[in-house]
Order: sequence, then C-alpha cells, then structure tokens
Amino acid sequence: MPNAMAVSELTDKLGLQALRSRTWYVQATCATQGTGLYDGLDWLSHELSKR
Repeated sequence: MPNAMAVSELTDKLGLQALRSRTWYVQATCATQGTGLYDGLDWLSHELSKR
C-alpha cells in the first residue's frame, strides 16, 4: 500500500529492539490480498509449540 509503514519503521516506533527478554517478530502483510498472513501465523504456531 502506498502509505503503509515499513517493518523497520514499525519496529523502531514500537521500541521492539528494547525487548531483549521477549521473542517478537513483525510480519509484513496485506489485508486486501492476504499475503503474509499465513507466514505470520506459522511463525506464531511454531513459537508456541516450543513452550
């Protein structure tokens, strides 16, 4: 999308780099096309299965 925030910008604005004790991941997605959604959910499922 033309005005969409880049993953790096979102990460910076949310201060995620400071979260050293947490596992996090930002997946670029497109709501209108559905791209990236399953990739993010796959990552989440994999991380939850480790616990």
